[in-house]
Amino acid sequence: MANAKKKKAAKVTTRVVESGDTVVPKKQKTDKKSVKVAPKEAQISKKENKKSAKKSKKKKIGYFKGAWIELKQVRWSDRKSTWGMTFAVVLFTLFFVVLILLLDAGFKYLFDFIIK
Repeated sequence: MANAKKKKAAKVTTRVVESGDTVVPKKQKTDKKSVKVAPKEAQISKKENKKSAKKSKKKKIGYFKGAWIELKQVRWSDRKSTWGMTFAVVLFTLFFVVLILLLDAGFKYLFDFIIK
């Protein structure tokens, strides 16, 4: 049974950085346990992490700037129409509250009539 399980080789992509800042991808197959990071590669990844942290911070700031720009473009209604819409919402809410109370009372009366 142990022979049936084969170890899978992991595909690892490493980067070779030359003096002209040219990045050439190089693929090699290795076992997962034998992958080791060289000190220069670790420094490169730390720099990349710092850059990505700065980018994410800029994205957050950009999001809020965009939201503020969108809020400036909103056409807000005047006081008269705002009060009119508020009154309409309150009126519809009261109407449906009364409707549900009447239906509840009607069904209660109907069930009490059927049970007696």
